[in-house]
Amino acid sequence: MATPGFAAHLLDEEGGVRWIEALTDEDPHHLVHVVRGLEPAEALVALGAKEKLIRVWELSEDGPGEGTLLAGRVGEWTFVYDNQAATWDEDSTTALSADGRTAATSMYSINADVSLTYAVDGKVVSWVNRDDLDLEADLPGMPAELRSAFEAAGNVEQEDFEPGEADFDICMRAICALAGLYCTIDDIRRLPLLVTPIG
Repeated sequence: MATPGFAAHLLDEEGGVRWIEALTDEDPHHLVHVVRGLEPAEALVALGAKEKLIRVWELSEDGPGEGTLLAGRVGEWTFVYDNQAATWDEDSTTALSADGRTAATSMYSINADVSLTYAVDGKVVSWVNRDDLDLEADLPGMPAELRSAFEAAGNVEQEDFEPGEADFDICMRAICALAGLYCTIDDIRRLPLLVTPIG
């Protein structure tokens, strides 16, 4: 599988981002936050983590374990992976984007609710719900860098979907494209990583 922005080895047969899927289980209920210009430890604190519980982490084959936030940085962007979607609310994204920063959150629930929140300087600028997403009609109205991210994400035709209907992994691909997270799980393992319990 490949899309305009992703090489085939980065995605599975249905368009899922392989490094994200390597961190979850068979029934994902998870999210990815990204923020530009904030260090991983600062991002974790902004999401409610206790600073004294944040620790350096070496990612094993088993992942960071349930009920954790995993953070790292690629270029200008920090990512936080939440394997229980416990930090999914508008306040999380706006907190990350405070003080002039840009942040986004892509969520995939156990009920296959899929969305992406994009915030700048403490305010939500765009909220994308996969169920309502009309790529042809909606992309032109998105902020430029978000539009570019969805263009790179592309769309993967699914059996039993209407022609042009957005696939379930489009928001995860878009958030990775936004933050330049064109990674394999081995690339993630080589990064300096932090982990902390949720809450």
